[in-house]
Amino acid sequence: MSHEFDLTGATMLPPAQKRGGAVPGPEELAAQWDAVHDAAAAVATLAQLGSEEPDEAARTLPARAATLPKAHYAIVACAIDDLAAVMQPGLRALLAMTDKGEDTTSAALTLWREFHKAREAIAALVPES
Repeated sequence: MSHEFDLTGATMLPPAQKRGGAVPGPEELAAQWDAVHDAAAAVATLAQLGSEEPDEAARTLPARAATLPKAHYAIVACAIDDLAAVMQPGLRALLAMTDKGEDTTSAALTLWREFHKAREAIAALVPES
């Protein structure tokens, strides 16, 4: 199975420790949230799943998070940062497996499930209006 993923435009921020612990602004957070979903879409393909269109709550999460108190927003930003820290090397490993001609289905499905669990946990931090 070959891959045709071009995530070069995706904005995966470096871990917060490398940014000096700074909390990303709302635009950066939205870009990182979108990039995590781009990575998840690639993982879904490698897991041989159909594409998923994020629901309204997932699409609007960064904007809703921006309205939270500063400390609460920082927790959401950290959670998204953690999810990106899992997705980035996970996708790289899957693509390396693909390049070697190995079957990625099981590993990709595991990462896909972890993504969904993490996304649900992050969504629980941001109340819907």
